[in-house]
Amino acid sequence: MENSAIPPLTEKTFEAKDIEENKALAIIGYLGLLCLLPLLLKKDSPYAKYHGIQGLVLCIFWVIINAVGIIPVLGWMIAVLGNILCLLLMIVGMLHAANGEGKELPFIGQYAKNLNL
Repeated sequence: MENSAIPPLTEKTFEAKDIEENKALAIIGYLGLLCLLPLLLKKDSPYAKYHGIQGLVLCIFWVIINAVGIIPVLGWMIAVLGNILCLLLMIVGMLHAANGEGKELPFIGQYAKNLNL
């Protein structure tokens, strides 16, 4: 019996021209709701789309973390730590985009594979 499961892809490669043309939008894609810009403006760019989807997953994670922050005391602590984590993930994602890399974000990047935008 053949195993049809595809191993998880942790790094993608993109064309140099696509990276250079869309690097700025890929970086912007990690700034909260601005993740929609590369998804809407550069639908034909795999590079911008990849980082836009990673930014969208980060934005969803941020919203969930802050929703938990409504709960007194424990929720506040989780929200503070979660916001610090989101800030660090945003910086990591922006650095990956600026360096022309297709690495997924730690912890949450695996969920971006499930989004087919």
